[in-house]
Amino acid sequence: MLRSNFTIFCWCISGKHSRWRGMWAHSMTVQDYQDLIDRGWRRSGKYVYKPIMNQTCCPQYTIRCQALCFQTSKSHKKVLKKMLKFLSKGDVSKVVTEEEPMDSRIEDAVTCGFAYESASHISQAELTPLSVDHAERVENEDEDAGETKEEVDVQKVESGSLQICADKDTPVPGEPSRSAKIVHAPKPGKGADLSKPPCRKAKDIRKERKLQKILQNQMCTFEGSPLQAGDQVFLLQNSKSKPNQPKTIEDFIFVSLPDDAAHKLEFTRFLCDSPLEAENAPNGPECGYGSFHQQYWLDGKIIAVGVIDILPYCVSSVYLYYDPDYSFLSLGVYSALREIAFTRQLHEKAPDLCFYYMGFYIHSCPKMRYKGQYRPSDLLCPETYVWTPIEQCLPLLEHSKYCRFNQDVKAVDEGRIKELGRVRVLHKRTVMPYSVYKKRRKGPSDEASVQQYASLVGQTCSERMLLFRS
Repeated sequence: MLRSNFTIFCWCISGKHSRWRGMWAHSMTVQDYQDLIDRGWRRSGKYVYKPIMNQTCCPQYTIRCQALCFQTSKSHKKVLKKMLKFLSKGDVSKVVTEEEPMDSRIEDAVTCGFAYESASHISQAELTPLSVDHAERVENEDEDAGETKEEVDVQKVESGSLQICADKDTPVPGEPSRSAKIVHAPKPGKGADLSKPPCRKAKDIRKERKLQKILQNQMCTFEGSPLQAGDQVFLLQNSKSKPNQPKTIEDFIFVSLPDDAAHKLEFTRFLCDSPLEAENAPNGPECGYGSFHQQYWLDGKIIAVGVIDILPYCVSSVYLYYDPDYSFLSLGVYSALREIAFTRQLHEKAPDLCFYYMGFYIHSCPKMRYKGQYRPSDLLCPETYVWTPIEQCLPLLEHSKYCRFNQDVKAVDEGRIKELGRVRVLHKRTVMPYSVYKKRRKGPSDEASVQQYASLVGQTCSERMLLFRS
């Protein structure tokens, strides 16, 4: 049940024109909020708001990640490996990173007077507010680009004739160029000679050496007879390494650390105060539905607190508060990845729960495009409220800040308001349909305001929630 005052606010920290509509929610079921965020709403504490997409300076599109199909990118793997290395060996260098892009929801929280209430023991660390989906600009990691010294040496040997590499600056005659790099001449019989076979890749050479080593180990008698040529071919064919299977997010997060690990990272989860009413269902997650604090404890010290909403179909990220002394661990990215893994865990008990909502995607702000790196993901069409793969949305957003993603011109909002009289209203401590309230009301008509409210929350929610009227 939702009791609210429906209001409109205009605000933007950059001074530009930004508009949204919002309401204060005193209490709300998890199904109500699930339906609201599927129509573009978000919450900041007890304040629930929806941007006016075609009027705001920076349109904010609701984005969700398909958690069950999620694949870690190279930059994500880099963050996860860095955390594992820190926990195992404790030798991760604390590099000062660039300032992370801020999520607009933090400013909204400040504007709306949202106060974070923590447990008494959270004061052990100074926590800095940060959106949980607030990813750091991590440099892309190319796992396969790095070559061993042996590979480089092989390539140099087979590289061809002597080469001198210099910068664009022209060297002075008679003086050696400072930027020139001399590559040693190859061994006799090697080089870029057309009469010679082409240079072979170091990868192929490594494979051949591996096969030769296997053959040497297998050169034994087979029932008293030596290994035949056909058997050698069989060994060569079956000793080829199988293609590497991509690691899942669980392979990085739920890995067992050695007994002598340098650090110990633990997680605890507690219900927290929010307008969402906690619920438990037979086919739901063991922890139930509602709002939770996910606490990150490192060696007995709390270093971060993530606020999440567990809803019927998704885990929705709200905030992350973290100790700035541990920013080198990219806690914004790490917590988001861990929450995706948590979503997949909940799905095992609650089959309908399979998405991870990351808040708003703002394509017009380059610093806020990082959310699109969590693939596969979808954006919500602001007119028909149909989910559309982000790959189809990006070309449209390159041409216009505000876009209708659903290309079917005949498609309409299926949840639109159809019968205004059925909107539920709370008036003088009495619940009644709007058709009854309209007759009892004294003073000027407020039908336009109620119509606007109902069109934004949709027919289903307008018949479940209560709109407070004085």
